[in-house]
Amino acid sequence: MLKYTIRPALESESAQIKELINLAGINPTGLDWRRFVVALDDEARVIGCGQLKPHGKDILELASIATRPEFQKQGIASAIIEELLRGSPRPLYLMCISHNGPLYEKFGFRPVDSPQMPRYFQRMKKLFDMADVFRRTGEELLVMKLE
Repeated sequence: MLKYTIRPALESESAQIKELINLAGINPTGLDWRRFVVALDDEARVIGCGQLKPHGKDILELASIATRPEFQKQGIASAIIEELLRGSPRPLYLMCISHNGPLYEKFGFRPVDSPQMPRYFQRMKKLFDMADVFRRTGEELLVMKLE
C-alpha cells in the first residue's frame, strides 16, 4: 500500500506542481502554489495536487486535480478532492472532460446547463466546443456544481 501525505503546498514545491500540471495536460493558467494542496510520497516528491481557484469574488473552482501517472488509481486524487472540499464554501464549480464526470459525481457535483453557469464557465465551454470542431475528440467539457 502506497503511503502518502496530503498537506498545503509550500512555495518550494511550485516547480513540481507546474511540472505535474503540464504532465497531466491541464490548463496551466492561474497556478498559485498558495491555493494548492499536494500529495507527497515518502521521499517528499509531489505525486498529486489540486487547488481551489477563484474567479471573481463569489465564484470558486475545484481545479488542477492531477496525479503522476505511476501513482494513479490509488485514491490520491480522491483524497486531494476530499481535502479541498473540507470546509470550502459553496457553491463550488469545476470543469472536466465528460469521461471524468462520474468521479466528481461521487462527491456530489452535478452537471450544469449553460444558462445556469457563471459567465467565465460559459466562455470556457464555448471555446472548448469550438476547438473540438478541429480536434474531433467527441469529448464534451462538463461544467459541474456542488451546492
